[in-house]
Amino acid sequence: MSLNSINTPADLKKKPREALSALAGELRQFILDSVSKTGGHLSSNLGTVELAVAIHYVFDTPHDRVVWDVGHQSYPHKILTGRREQMSSLRQLDGLSGFPRRAESEYDAFGTGHSSTSISAAMGMARAFQTKGEKHVAVAVIGDSAMTGGMAFEAMNNAGVYEDLPLVVILNDNDMSISSAVGALNRHLARLLSGSIYSATKKGIDSVLSIAPPLREFAKRLEDHAKGMVSPSTIFQEFGFNYFGPIDGHDLDALIPMLQNVRRLAIEGRGPQFLHVVTRKGQGYEMAEADPILYHGPSKFNPEEGVKKATTPSKQTFTQVFGEWLCDMAQADPLLVGITPAMSEGSGLVEFQKRFPQRYYDVGIAEQHAVTFAAGLACEGMKPVVAIYSTFLQRAYDQLIHDVAIQDLPVLFALDRAGLVGADGATHAGAYDIAFLRCIPNMLVMTPADEAECRDLLTTAFEQPHPTAVRYPRGSGVGATPSKELQSLPLGKGEIRRHSTATAGKRLAILAFGTLLYPALEVGESTNSTVVNMRFVKPLDIELLKTLALDHDAFVSVEDGVIAGGAGSACLEALNALGINKPFLQLGLPDKFIEHGDYKLLMSACGLDVAGISQSIRQRFPQL
Repeated sequence: MSLNSINTPADLKKKPREALSALAGELRQFILDSVSKTGGHLSSNLGTVELAVAIHYVFDTPHDRVVWDVGHQSYPHKILTGRREQMSSLRQLDGLSGFPRRAESEYDAFGTGHSSTSISAAMGMARAFQTKGEKHVAVAVIGDSAMTGGMAFEAMNNAGVYEDLPLVVILNDNDMSISSAVGALNRHLARLLSGSIYSATKKGIDSVLSIAPPLREFAKRLEDHAKGMVSPSTIFQEFGFNYFGPIDGHDLDALIPMLQNVRRLAIEGRGPQFLHVVTRKGQGYEMAEADPILYHGPSKFNPEEGVKKATTPSKQTFTQVFGEWLCDMAQADPLLVGITPAMSEGSGLVEFQKRFPQRYYDVGIAEQHAVTFAAGLACEGMKPVVAIYSTFLQRAYDQLIHDVAIQDLPVLFALDRAGLVGADGATHAGAYDIAFLRCIPNMLVMTPADEAECRDLLTTAFEQPHPTAVRYPRGSGVGATPSKELQSLPLGKGEIRRHSTATAGKRLAILAFGTLLYPALEVGESTNSTVVNMRFVKPLDIELLKTLALDHDAFVSVEDGVIAGGAGSACLEALNALGINKPFLQLGLPDKFIEHGDYKLLMSACGLDVAGISQSIRQRFPQL
């Protein structure tokens, strides 16, 4: 098996060109077999096999830097750069990350868990090469969805200023099909436009025409017009890039010469180059080709049988609870609109899109736009609900403050994937939302303990004339069945779920936020503590804290967000403002990035399971 002989790109370069197609086939099969055993992103990686082979065959990696955006398409790259044997540990604790990670390999030039960052990063690398006098090229491999992010265009706008920048942008377009005839024509024309004869001829003509500026300008416009007739080049050329393509991203006979040409042009100082390649998600595996969404991030499965579509689970996920609530509330209120930044399936908006297409907005990977767009809708009396992962709201923090909160607009943020997310790791963890939301004036923050409370708090939030956020984790909770009604809970009021029967001087109150209420209840039984379901981080139930302080001797806060600035900090600040000084233990996520791994193992490592919470309490308050 020739793939076994590839441990570095240097090994790949030793292979004859004619052997690469067979190698790509082996690589594709290896990815299928490997991901079926571990779970992970599949359809996107099956689509980048030939592209990864061609890039490492042509470019001088790791000296030439390659930035993969979005990073979940980088499995072929990982395998070709010495991590084949580690793929069995993919997305597991202490194993390979599902995304490029600088600490993992010198071939991972830049960590990319969020999209649309690659061109900015690669441009920075290219300018660094020039500053240091090094002859290397920086390559950004960016998906067509990631190109919808404004940051990508900000970077291109800046990159075009530098006419000798050694930057290559490869647009991996996997949402467009090309017929064979059009593909062959474009391949021929694109190769011609990037080839030595064209470049030399163009350089000579430029030299001759430089003495007659009007004639030169006419020739330039004629060239641009001719290119525009056969390819969608105009917008990229206006940014200052030399555009080539589109070409078939699965045709190594097209890819390799093209990449050789654009690398040469970049090295020679001919400015930033833009290559448009068209690939197909799930390429080579019929089931993934037919349903790339189902095979986007499957769990373990049998490749011969395929991924089994989920049957109705015994417990609803929080995402499903939100999706049902959104439809029910939209039925009740015609002013409700749903907004998502390219996460319709993940955020639970599929049914809403079907039932209320005129009130559904997928704005692409453009979180900043999503938030300000919602603000504009709210200004005109609409009631926007922004369904967004906690980690992705971080990207729109400025808009959250300036465009929503300062104007006190009633936008509801449904924050999915709050807390740790397991296998996706630090880039996707919703660890910071409580801390960065509660410090914003006018913002209300709610933390449901279970599925039933999630629905009720969504209704509570929707009724408020202020910006609100309801945060909930990935997957299911304890299985509490939501009401069919649209009922709200008293704003800013928590509830005592267990009363301590300890004698005076030994009473402990555990203040639980979110789904950690349930492990806290178990700990409360073993420690004879009062357990409170706080529900609201902001407004905090100050009266409840004051009452508890009268007959309790110490407090513990429990949350699945960072301790620094989190819900426990809010409680401490409130007690301090009341002049109450009681021993207080804050439990939550530590001041470090939590890497990928099984969710339960990670929570245990952070001391946020029943055993960990109990141990921390007994260590801090042995007298109780």
